[in-house]
Amino acid sequence: MSTTSYPGSVEPGSDEDKVDPIRTRRRHRFILMSGGALFLIALVAGFVPQFRQRQITRADTNQLAIPTVAVISPTVTTPHSGLDLPAEVKPWQEASIFARVNGYLKDWLVDIGAHVQKDQLLAEIDTPDLDQQLAQAQSQAVLAKRNLEQAKKTNTKWQELYKQGVVSQLDAENTDTSQGTNQANTEAFAANLRFLEQEVAFKRVTAPFPGIITVRNVNVGDLITANSTSFEMFHIQQTDPLRVYFRIPQEDAANIAVGEAFNVQVGAESAKTYPGKVISTSGAVSPDSRTMLVELQVENSKNEILPGSYATVRVPEVALGKLVTLPDNTLIFRGKNLQVAVVDEKGAVQLRDVRIGRDFGVQSEILSGVSESDKVIVNPSDSLVSGATVRVAQATIPSASSAPRK
Repeated sequence: MSTTSYPGSVEPGSDEDKVDPIRTRRRHRFILMSGGALFLIALVAGFVPQFRQRQITRADTNQLAIPTVAVISPTVTTPHSGLDLPAEVKPWQEASIFARVNGYLKDWLVDIGAHVQKDQLLAEIDTPDLDQQLAQAQSQAVLAKRNLEQAKKTNTKWQELYKQGVVSQLDAENTDTSQGTNQANTEAFAANLRFLEQEVAFKRVTAPFPGIITVRNVNVGDLITANSTSFEMFHIQQTDPLRVYFRIPQEDAANIAVGEAFNVQVGAESAKTYPGKVISTSGAVSPDSRTMLVELQVENSKNEILPGSYATVRVPEVALGKLVTLPDNTLIFRGKNLQVAVVDEKGAVQLRDVRIGRDFGVQSEILSGVSESDKVIVNPSDSLVSGATVRVAQATIPSASSAPRK
């Protein structure tokens, strides 16, 4: 068979091939470089997807390590319907009446519910021991007075005799001293008599001011012990006018002025309201409740309001400040203090102590600790601590509207 040859071609094994080793090495080098390149391309094509997958997995793991939280800002509102605050009705003045002398109850003249006037007789006490002491003091006072008169007469005579030279100077001085002694005894017995007369006046138990008898603890024949604070004979209350006390929150305390009028509602919501006037305030905020005590004067000429009744004071809108509230599911109960978790711009958590005021059901009034610009975490984790990093959810929970003030 004939072999066709082409110009410039070299047949393998030919003499030309054997005599051109440089071309052969070039061909081998090209084959090796091509194979290496193909291998490198295959290696890169297999490694890059795995590397990317690892990076994605690592990023996902880091993202999952940072918790995602929902936040809410405190709600700040101005009430438009006023505010109802609990109040306490107290008498204008009241007193517990105790015995001032020892004895036995002779009679009582008034019972509970009786309206009495000032100095009206309430009861009488039989005091045999005191009466005996008074009689003795009266006799001593009379005797001392007579002795003083006799001493004055004797001293006058002896002073005249001394001037005449009949008696000595010593005798004259003795009579003068005797007169002074009798003078002092007379004054002492007179003072004792006045004291016993004042004590005897306490046999009559009278009302210190006009009012209503609310307690009677005595009966005829009871043993009465003087100055015993454990045995109250009567209790009296003056019910016209009345004092009504209520506490205003700290943020509204500056708006309360003496002479300002408030409506006082006694009993149920359908009960009658009575006008009240501010007569004084405590002038200080209690550190326990962050409220200020306010005192009202309410007229009660018809005795329609009973002391000790539960009442409600309506605070008008003009006397109220802003109300800051947060949902109850933002509060953290740890130890003695209530806290909330606030997220800053960098996603760092800060636990803050807050002081709450009134409870509106699902919301609470926040008196201190947060501002309206803070972002507070909703449903915070029990393991959440200050300094932790969180991611704020894109769709945040809208601020809940404040519970209306009635």
